[in-house]
Amino acid sequence: MKPSEFFNEEEKTKIIRAVREAERNTSGEIRVHIETKCIGDVLDRAAYVFGKLGMHKTRLRNGLLFYMVIDDRKFAILGDAGINKVVPEDLWDDIKNLVLDYFKIGEFAEGITKGILLAGEKIKQYFPYRQGDLNELPDDISYGSK
Repeated sequence: MKPSEFFNEEEKTKIIRAVREAERNTSGEIRVHIETKCIGDVLDRAAYVFGKLGMHKTRLRNGLLFYMVIDDRKFAILGDAGINKVVPEDLWDDIKNLVLDYFKIGEFAEGITKGILLAGEKIKQYFPYRQGDLNELPDDISYGSK
């Protein structure tokens, strides 16, 4: 299965809406990236994808990547330097565990959506939305070939 076929159109729309809703309250930039395979460490691959997507180029370095690997059943959340400097150390693990609870029962879109909304809620205290904030990164789901 191609990564772009993992979610149906309704699920894709739900995820994109969650990104937009989360970003309505924060200047943080959230992306979702899906691949089929991940050779090696999931965080290393997520960091590579983070760079490839240009997520490190946000003005406040407040990008957040939800990285999902279908066949290898791997998942990671990776924040940029600016965001990791201020959020609690265990925040991404807490959100990841919530997402994985949904994954365990086959509710992948629901898990990603809940994780995105929670992340937006948590990071808004550090990076609140301000009048004139620009949407620096696309809200759509990106896909890898691996």
